[in-house]
Amino acid sequence: MILDDEQLALCEAARRFARERLLPDYQNRERIGRLDRGLVKEMGDLGLIGTDLPPEYGGLGANGVTTGLLIEQLAWGDFNVSYVQLMASLMGTIILNNASEDIKKAWLPRIIQGDAIIALGLTEPRGGSDAANLQLRAQKEGDEYVLNGEKTSISFADQADAAVIFARTGSAEDGARGVSAFFVPLDLPGITRTAFDDVGSHIVGRGSIFFDDVRVSRDQLLGSEGTGFTQVMKGFDYSRILIALQCVGAAQASLDEAWEYVKEREAFGAPLAQYQGVTFPLSEGETLIAAARQLCYHGLQLRDAGQAHTAEAAMVKWFAPKTAFDVIHQCLLSMGHYGWTMESPHQQRMRDVMGLEIGDGPASIMKLVIAREKVGRIAVQYAGKKSATKA
Repeated sequence: MILDDEQLALCEAARRFARERLLPDYQNRERIGRLDRGLVKEMGDLGLIGTDLPPEYGGLGANGVTTGLLIEQLAWGDFNVSYVQLMASLMGTIILNNASEDIKKAWLPRIIQGDAIIALGLTEPRGGSDAANLQLRAQKEGDEYVLNGEKTSISFADQADAAVIFARTGSAEDGARGVSAFFVPLDLPGITRTAFDDVGSHIVGRGSIFFDDVRVSRDQLLGSEGTGFTQVMKGFDYSRILIALQCVGAAQASLDEAWEYVKEREAFGAPLAQYQGVTFPLSEGETLIAAARQLCYHGLQLRDAGQAHTAEAAMVKWFAPKTAFDVIHQCLLSMGHYGWTMESPHQQRMRDVMGLEIGDGPASIMKLVIAREKVGRIAVQYAGKKSATKA
């Protein structure tokens, strides 16, 4: 892939920031367990957030490939800080395409400048990956909607400034057609939040958000009633590729560190790099990560050209996190007992990328999406009939 001058300049800025500001404190931030908002502001000042959002709101108007290049570089330095760019792209695009002009003017510049984090309020305790089966209600009362229910497994749940909340405005029988989206500042009365103690990605602060008679105005409805499900599904094709590039960036960092280690470490009178039993697994890792990377950028090129990329997004969403975990694991093993210590970053990267084998849909859901793209609804209809027959 040949990059233009603007892409090269942005990549270089992101690469320098990742090496000088992110990587040195990657593990320290994990111990603190909170997002450093000062660091986020610094990213915003450098133009490293919301690059794909329009210039009139402070963005660069960059395409998906450029945004992917940026997020991969950031994830090389700190997998979890790169979530800031991921959420800015996903949530910023939803707001841009569906919010009122007042909301866009008030919030998009804050996102881009690093002054605001917007969460995605989709998942619920009962539904999991079944995004159309939402229980949180938005009851219309005059010019307001009253929200009641719970969202869970929300990134930045206890740190975000606002969230796009998907709620049921129609009946349960309406399915996806009864789901609407709302822009909700998270300092409103009736909102409480919790944070989970996860295996990894501590600074992301995944948790639950509870709504108890939370009132939002009609102006905070994004788009029209019943279009929320469509809005988020369109965004997922993009975010899944960016997620895959987060994992690629983290795995590449471990590979780079492992190669340096085997060049310097000696055994039996020679550098480890002279032994094929050491270098071949790392060579295989480079190959697999390169393959994942190329499929990611192919998907982003399709997106930028206005072509369908749902299957490609699902492919990289299951392939990249799994491959990254396996490659990082091999890097840890290649470094022997040093790799086994908690001081080594490999163990943290393994835990961090593992979370994205779950988030935004596990491998089983992604493979179902791919099958549906290839053979149509028959991929899920027959399974549904079999379940109904057994019942």
